[in-house]
Amino acid sequence: MLKIFGAAFGCVLIAISLGCGKQSQNGQAAGNKPGANPAQNAAAQSNKLTGPAAAVHEFLEAVRTGNDDQAAQMLSTIAREKTAALNRNVTPPASDTAKFTIGKVKFVGEDGAQVESSWTDLDMDGEPRTDDAVWVLRKEAAGWRIAGVAVIIFPGEPPLLLNFEDPEDMFRKQQWVREEIRRRMNDEMTELQAQGEKNSENPIRR
Repeated sequence: MLKIFGAAFGCVLIAISLGCGKQSQNGQAAGNKPGANPAQNAAAQSNKLTGPAAAVHEFLEAVRTGNDDQAAQMLSTIAREKTAALNRNVTPPASDTAKFTIGKVKFVGEDGAQVESSWTDLDMDGEPRTDDAVWVLRKEAAGWRIAGVAVIIFPGEPPLLLNFEDPEDMFRKQQWVREEIRRRMNDEMTELQAQGEKNSENPIRR
C-alpha cells in the first residue's frame, strides 16, 4: 500500500511520537514515560525544557489539547498577523490519543533555531503512527516563536517546508499535497487493477 503522511495537520502539518526519549544538543532530555498518559508526559517534558525547545513543547501541547488561542500565541508575530488577516488556522484538530517528544535543537545565528519533534497518534486503522517534524523558530521580544515547520509528506522524499509567515503559499502547498495524494492513490489503484487483469489472463494451470 502507498504510505502517505498522516493528514492531521490540515492535510500537511504534523503527526508526531512516543517511546524512547531523545537528547538535544543543548543537553535537554525530552521523552514520554511508559505508562503515563499524554498530559503527564507533557508535564514531565515541560519541566526539563528551556528556550526554543520549551516553545515548541508549549505549542504542541496546545495543539494536542485543542487550545487554539495558546497555539496562536506561540506563532511569530508575522505568522499570527497574516493567518489572522486571512481568517485561517494553522493548527489541526485536538487529539487526546496523541503523544509527542521534543528532540534536538539547532541554533541558527543569534535569533533563529530549528527544533526536532516526533508525534505519535492513531491512524485511520487505529494503529499508532509516528512522524517527525523540524520547527523553525525566531526569537522575538516575547520569547521564541514558531515561524514554520518542515515535514516529510511522502517517505523517502525531501521534506516540505511550510512557512507560517506566508500562509497563502502554505495553503497552496496543502492543496498540492491533497492533489498529489489523490494522484498517487489513483496511480496505485490503476496499477493494481492492471496487475489483476494480467493475472486473470494468465491463470495458473494445475
